[in-house]
Amino acid sequence: MKNAITMTQMMAASRKLHEKGRKFTHIGIGPMSRNLLRAALELAKEKDFPLILIASRNQVDSDRFGGGYVCGFDQKRFVEVTDAIAEEIGFHGLCYFCRDHGGPWQRDAERAAKLPVEEAMEIGLQSYFDDMDAGFDLLHIDPTKDPHVSGVVPLSTVLERTLALIEKIEARRKALGMGGLIDPAAFEDFIKKLKDSLTAKGLPMPLFVVGQTGTLTRLTSNVGHYDTPTATTLSRITEKYGTGLKEHNGDYLSNAILLEHPVIGLAAMNVAPEFGLVETQSLLELAAVEEKFVEPARQSHIKDVLARHAVQGERWRKWMVGDKGKASVESIMADAEDVALITKMCGHYTLEDAEVKEAVARLNANMKALGLDPVGYVIKKIKDSIDRYICGFGLYGTTSELIAAQ
Repeated sequence: MKNAITMTQMMAASRKLHEKGRKFTHIGIGPMSRNLLRAALELAKEKDFPLILIASRNQVDSDRFGGGYVCGFDQKRFVEVTDAIAEEIGFHGLCYFCRDHGGPWQRDAERAAKLPVEEAMEIGLQSYFDDMDAGFDLLHIDPTKDPHVSGVVPLSTVLERTLALIEKIEARRKALGMGGLIDPAAFEDFIKKLKDSLTAKGLPMPLFVVGQTGTLTRLTSNVGHYDTPTATTLSRITEKYGTGLKEHNGDYLSNAILLEHPVIGLAAMNVAPEFGLVETQSLLELAAVEEKFVEPARQSHIKDVLARHAVQGERWRKWMVGDKGKASVESIMADAEDVALITKMCGHYTLEDAEVKEAVARLNANMKALGLDPVGYVIKKIKDSIDRYICGFGLYGTTSELIAAQ
């Protein structure tokens, strides 16, 4: 799949349209499953908006660093499978592959192992190089984690590591002939120092800078307190320095808040866990039909299989609140409410587990025997969830507008 315009050109065209009063906010979609990829591509084709697929290192990464939990994808397979789906459905719009939270200690296992600074930085760099080799369009430089630091990593350290990574990545980009890369006062100070340092080294500014606007995803809701004045201020600051504000943890925000985003000039926002939850809920809804109309001996028991794998996988620990994140697997399994919550919240992490895949296949076969289209149902539910953001962000028809604005 070859885009008609690069991501840099697309963002430049976005700014042109914004200046003329056509306001919208881009969305970065986490590639949680093959069904989600198909749903996103189908919706992008139908609604004519640029598809930005953002993958964390836990989701998609080099095989030498453990691969990703999403379909076992490394960067190359992620791109190839997406391209194959696009070809199958006749999608010829804009689709950009992006790294979300790249850098040192961005895999859970690396933080748990407390890798030394030099090793973690080198692994993060090599993962970026593999992103570039696979044709990724955007890299999120994120050296904000460090298991050797208690609390928040100092901005001076983040800046130093950001510059070190960008310098090496930019050197490789040029060699390959590829395309280019809180507190409001502290935020602006960081961006100003970043721009000054990049300019001194002859390096370009990034397309986005991530800022905290009060969003926080926990359990199956956004437990943060969205701060419109702060979001507006940070957006103006990024515009001042020739870049855009990118927001993370946008899952589960209300429609009213989504509608604010284009108005205040927010350039982009990332969403991922919400779409994974929707897919799991869809499977559980199909399972409820199965329990009513399929004899027990032939049922998939997908609900129990998903629950067991979701709890035993222990990825729920990062999303829980209070002491629940430290609870034992045994105590969680003994609480039906906890099991139900974790199944919805973390079921998508298990979709590539052999037993889960077998149960899903049996569920699909049973649904087809009843005259239903289970895969079509799941994809439609995911599309509806994504469409809430596309509509709220004013993205309908923007692919054609962006290409014309060049």
